[in-house]
Amino acid sequence: MIKVLFFAALRERLHCDQYTAHCATPTTVESLLLHLQQHNEQWQQALSGTELLCAINQTMVSHSAEVVAGDEVAFFPPVTGG
Repeated sequence: MIKVLFFAALRERLHCDQYTAHCATPTTVESLLLHLQQHNEQWQQALSGTELLCAINQTMVSHSAEVVAGDEVAFFPPVTGG
């Protein structure tokens, strides 16, 4: 079981702030994204961007990082500001 959190505009697009993913572990962030995209077309579109930022257990990681059962994985769009 992997706890997945969605933040900012991504949360609004998915109409979901957290999700429990049941997939084989260990896996990678990229594989987890592919698993989540199978939820429906809206999720596929929202989660297909390579610009998505990711953190595992509150540490920023790349999409090639390993995810194991019990991890908390957070996705959010790139941060912009002015």
